[in-house]
Amino acid sequence: MPAAHTAGPLPHHDGSGLHAPQRVELGEAARLRLRIPEAWGHASRVWLRSVHDGEPRYTAAAGLGTADGWAWWEAELAVTNPVARYRFLIEAGQQYWSLNAQGLFNRDVSDYADFRLATYPAGPEWLRRGTMYQVFPDRFARSSAGQNPASAHPAPDWAVPCDWDTTAVQGASAQTPLQFYGGDLHGITEHLDHIQELGADIIYLTPFFPARSNHRYDASTFTAVDPLLGGDEALVELVEAAHARGLKVMGDLTANHSGDAHEWFQRALADPGSEEAGYYYFSADHSSYEAWYGVPSLPKLNWASAGLREKFVLDDDSPVARWLRPPFDLDGWRIDVGNMTGRLGVTDLNQEVARLIAERVRAINPDAALLAEATNDAAPDFSGEHWHGAMTYSNFTRPLWAWLAGDAGHVNFFGTPLAGPNRIDAEDFLATHQDLAAAFSWNVRQQNMNALNSHDTARAATVMIDGGQQLGAVLMFTLPGVPVVFAGDEFGLKGDNGEFSRTPMPWNDPARVPADLRGAYTALTALRRDQPALTGGGIRWLHAQGDVLAFVRETADSAVLVVVARAAADVHLAAGLLSDRQLAALALPPAFAVGDITAAGAHFRAGGPAAAAWVLPGVTLPAP
Repeated sequence: MPAAHTAGPLPHHDGSGLHAPQRVELGEAARLRLRIPEAWGHASRVWLRSVHDGEPRYTAAAGLGTADGWAWWEAELAVTNPVARYRFLIEAGQQYWSLNAQGLFNRDVSDYADFRLATYPAGPEWLRRGTMYQVFPDRFARSSAGQNPASAHPAPDWAVPCDWDTTAVQGASAQTPLQFYGGDLHGITEHLDHIQELGADIIYLTPFFPARSNHRYDASTFTAVDPLLGGDEALVELVEAAHARGLKVMGDLTANHSGDAHEWFQRALADPGSEEAGYYYFSADHSSYEAWYGVPSLPKLNWASAGLREKFVLDDDSPVARWLRPPFDLDGWRIDVGNMTGRLGVTDLNQEVARLIAERVRAINPDAALLAEATNDAAPDFSGEHWHGAMTYSNFTRPLWAWLAGDAGHVNFFGTPLAGPNRIDAEDFLATHQDLAAAFSWNVRQQNMNALNSHDTARAATVMIDGGQQLGAVLMFTLPGVPVVFAGDEFGLKGDNGEFSRTPMPWNDPARVPADLRGAYTALTALRRDQPALTGGGIRWLHAQGDVLAFVRETADSAVLVVVARAAADVHLAAGLLSDRQLAALALPPAFAVGDITAAGAHFRAGGPAAAAWVLPGVTLPAP
């Protein structure tokens, strides 16, 4: 096949340490650097365009010199607002160019995609550098006691008991939320070796509160761990055992709704004059109420209620506070449907609620992580002031599914009426990714959850081409963000929607393991852990065309080049994209590879679906 030739290098800036300070206070001056490749052209002048109190200002940048074919420029930004927004204006020949977080333009652009430098403290280091392992407790593992009929928890009255290895999961039926497989927290504790051997160091548990469903997002109380999971003692044991291994444990909290069996809602339902009635949205005659997506079992919480704020957040025994303290000592929360919390019609208390929860969490444990779900364009709600990052699918998961789409007849494509994703080329993946990541600050972007799939989605192995899950995993572990492994990914489990994806783990049944990918996941977690460029380095895209994506993560000390091909491909990178020292390093074997892929200088050849990552020398800076 003919070789594809990449366009040449372009002016570049990102929020990493090569180009911006990693911590800045309100009122300080921040020095921001831009680099322009000599192969692109000579810039006669460069300005920093920043926005102060809503008004644009222009500051002339000064040249710092050249190194490895790049001319470096620097300008000073006065940080007058908690989130400083900026872009660069470049004069080259008779043309003016704007560079923002979405790319390079020879026209005027909106402020939405400006770079952002936030003054809020970054999330904990362990979050930014960690790998998350998501556990849906009912389907992860029955403990040794839970497997013993004499000591197993009896199925509750709402449940349909299921055999772990033989009962098929119902993906869309009346039984779907009621199937009970009996996984418990002791079972997770007994499998910590498995989690740690994969290299994961953050365990994210979906809800553990008593409820009337297997997903437990319909909590009947926030004051106890479900006895079916082993009760409070089992959570204490799990967290203590995880902490002893250096692992963190995060919980999942629904701030948008409770269950209809919740003690608060039951009192509210019985007595319109009760304080709890103000915790929810009832009609004037108390005959109906607002619920999440109209699902009656999930009544929506009314955050205009001062009583709710006390009970849910501020009280010492509130759900936000209680589980972060001894003896439970959770390391943080993922807030369910954070994008919907506090919002109903003309009422929008979302950011106020986020601020309330964040202040409470950080007062208890400044090193706790606080993430929130936002399945749509999340950036407007995630300045870094409160939520450290988003569990979102818009900027990574959705375009990745489309680029690696296979021939599955139907998969639930994030609630859309479509039968599945449109298949797109690499150009559209990159355009979508940059469009929906641009408005995050660099810190938030590094703290967003990057997931191939989750308990709420189809499985990647069902959606993607053969071998696509491994290609997607390479991108998940190497792009900015926190990689999220949903339990069962390492066994290639399948499912065409979120409920069907919640398959019990195939611990004792090799026939239920479609593909043993433990080695690949272990190698990728090790690569990310060992290469600082993958947890703090900038990102520069080198190629996005048809079947191939290529980018480099960079620091001054080292870099990691990543090439992913969904089909056989032959690519030549243009001159100037990599330095001579970096090109020479490509003669060494890659640090990670899957499939048939080779490098010869700037020439990459893939014999089919394949991916590789090479460790390279870092970026040379101009001499002072």
